[in-house]
Amino acid sequence: MSNDKSRDALSEAPIPQRNYSEEVVKSSSPLDYLLWIIALILFVGALMVNQYLPAYWPPANSIWVRVGVIIACIVVALGLLYATHQGKGFVRLLKDSRIELRRVTWPTKHETVTTSWQVLLVVIVTSIILWCFDYIISWFMKFIIG
Repeated sequence: MSNDKSRDALSEAPIPQRNYSEEVVKSSSPLDYLLWIIALILFVGALMVNQYLPAYWPPANSIWVRVGVIIACIVVALGLLYATHQGKGFVRLLKDSRIELRRVTWPTKHETVTTSWQVLLVVIVTSIILWCFDYIISWFMKFIIG
């Protein structure tokens, strides 16, 4: 029996390996840093478009032009972030999460309603108990202070 985790212990057949999200995210290149910087500049630019762009570009006096520029900046920045190793790892994480959500055993409507009523009842009882404690403590403080 070998200690090699890339092979099946029983049949010694290779197990298909998959690039997990954390392996992809840990690897990065100088291009990733450049893409992150450009994306951050685009996000900051999208925040400042509404205030500064009309002073430098006359068509930006229209609200729809500014909205279009803001949306374009955000879309381009997200596209640049997707091109990085971290962006691809994040997309893979979202896909894996979607697969896991399909495996979840969701409660039935009856179970959901029953649990919701139980939670509501506990909240009401707890609030009444806390109100009673508050009333008793305030009465006691008034009795002591006068």
